[in-house]
Amino acid sequence: MAKCDFCEKSMVFGLKVSHSNRKTNRTWKPNIRKVKAVVNGTHKSVYVCTRCLRSGKVQRAV
Repeated sequence: MAKCDFCEKSMVFGLKVSHSNRKTNRTWKPNIRKVKAVVNGTHKSVYVCTRCLRSGKVQRAV
């Protein structure tokens, strides 16, 4: 599960290009963490990207 529950950031698909210009498929995955957070006043375990954690979009449960 590589998807943030808050900003909907998910996997991105593209091509890896070698020095000889050969192209193969690859993916970029977001940095997802499973944290306990306060969602609508209750403590829930959610998957959150580190950018949402750092920016303060998610309030961690203590």
